[in-house]
Amino acid sequence: MKIQMNKQLYKFRFLLVSLLMLGACNDDFLERYPLDQISNETFWNTANDLATYNNVFYHMSQDDVNIPIMLGHHQGFDSQVASYLMLDGFADNLAPDHERHAPFQMVRAGRQIVPTSSGGIANQWYGFRGWNFVRAVNIGLANYGRANIPDNIRNRYVGEARLFRGWFYHHIVKMFGDAPYVDRELNIDSEELFAARTPRVQVMDKVLEDLNFATTHLPNNWGDGNNPGRLNRWAALAIKSRICLFEGTWRKYHGLPNADTWLTEAANAAKALMDNGPYSIYTTGNPERDYNSFHRQLADLTGNPEVIQWRRYVLGIRTNHVQDYYSYTGGATRDLVEDYLCTDGLPITLSNLYQGDDVFENVFVNRDPRLRQTILHPADAAFYKYHNADGLPYPRLAGQPGGRTSSTGYHVIKHYNADDMIGKAFDTGEFPALILRFGEVLLNYAEAKAELGTITQADLDASINKLRDRVGMPHLTLNPPMDPRYANDGVSSLIVEIRRERRIELMGEGFRYDDIRRWKQGRKLLKKDMGIQWNAAAQARFPNAIIRTSVDPSNGKTYIDVYRNTDWDNPVFDESKDYLWPIPLSDLAQNPSLGQNPGWN
Repeated sequence: MKIQMNKQLYKFRFLLVSLLMLGACNDDFLERYPLDQISNETFWNTANDLATYNNVFYHMSQDDVNIPIMLGHHQGFDSQVASYLMLDGFADNLAPDHERHAPFQMVRAGRQIVPTSSGGIANQWYGFRGWNFVRAVNIGLANYGRANIPDNIRNRYVGEARLFRGWFYHHIVKMFGDAPYVDRELNIDSEELFAARTPRVQVMDKVLEDLNFATTHLPNNWGDGNNPGRLNRWAALAIKSRICLFEGTWRKYHGLPNADTWLTEAANAAKALMDNGPYSIYTTGNPERDYNSFHRQLADLTGNPEVIQWRRYVLGIRTNHVQDYYSYTGGATRDLVEDYLCTDGLPITLSNLYQGDDVFENVFVNRDPRLRQTILHPADAAFYKYHNADGLPYPRLAGQPGGRTSSTGYHVIKHYNADDMIGKAFDTGEFPALILRFGEVLLNYAEAKAELGTITQADLDASINKLRDRVGMPHLTLNPPMDPRYANDGVSSLIVEIRRERRIELMGEGFRYDDIRRWKQGRKLLKKDMGIQWNAAAQARFPNAIIRTSVDPSNGKTYIDVYRNTDWDNPVFDESKDYLWPIPLSDLAQNPSLGQNPGWN
């Protein structure tokens, strides 16, 4: 942690008190404690006091740039990077080609450098804002016991705070490994401010303690109607399943101890939510529209049975600009498009139904319906009012006049909503953020059980096959054929297909980069980011296009090569260092005991 944090310790305490004063709405509280007499000694009395204090965590975690745990869509210009819609640019799903997305391009190409200072989506060490988030949690935990309320009520707020703390530390650990763990309020003389980082295994043991407390003590329902509401027990189970799956697979594939313990915790958390929670897969029985319909829904996700946690954006209160900025993601990659199965349940390498990519529209023929609900088919432009119902033919490439262009030719349509752009000024968008959904929990469960080697057909039917039912795809079975493209991944064909399902179902939701790292599959980032085939038909179809191309040696065909002859050409991945990110130089200068991650010196 930084000296800058030391200067903020007392300042931030007064900030918290100010937020409490502004947020308190209990008339009895105001009558008993006039605003000019509020203090730490007089505040912690009622359940409303604890609820009001915990509101600070939700407020602070809206800083998606510096505290991206409940990652939604940041405001203003930072909407261009601090949104889960953009994070696949770190990996092999998206090929951003705008200079504002250089942080994603840099990481994707393996050309990340040690940052000078902390904070921001480009390095995520958080700086003082992130550590003040931990401090805020620890202040609450030190004072909740003073309220004269029943323990079961108090523990709801304790659990809420601990859930936030565990979630935060998981994110620090997944990005940086060892972390400076603090579970008490510090002052300017606290030795922890200049201590070494706590080993990853010990930090995650603390995280699991926090998660277990939260899943035990949070209420099933806060009575807020998910409109949106507070994190309840079901949200805690979803978060636990995500965190434990990450940690379990990281330990399994990176050679750390007790992987099965974490995988078991992931499976059990997911199963508890699946068996007892009030959530289900959203479907209206329309496999051609249901998958992306709620991802494109504007303003209100209340009542959707799949949505566990979301963030509302309302004009005049909090807004974003993600719909316009989503074009900066460039386009989906050929590698992603080729991962969608054919309608017989087989990959394109094994299915006789695959029509090839010589003609753009043929890519969609006989494919998983999620492909056409993720990538724009030319015939769907009018349905989606793409781009703002301009009536131009799509896809479009750089150099073609008018409309919205794609770096690859594959326009992403999954989250597109023209109604949040038409007639709206900068940063007045109200597109909601889907923080947690039940579909991810089903994927977490299937993967954890498969990694443990205990998965059954009943498990698949209760998880992944529910997602396939929504889009009318054949069920996954325990012994699928091995896709030759993944024969060298070192895992079973079943795990290959579970990972594929995760990539397809969660595309554009911010998971792909973390998944590749936890599976220790960094070599997948060595592939170039390619787009549509560039043959005579394409040249005639896209006049004036400004693109770069390369020949794929595997089939002798020419494709758009997004980064050829740019700074991001020929991506690299250093297995000895690139699974963890570097500690900023300023933090190391102020506390050398933090130590740099291997390979970043």
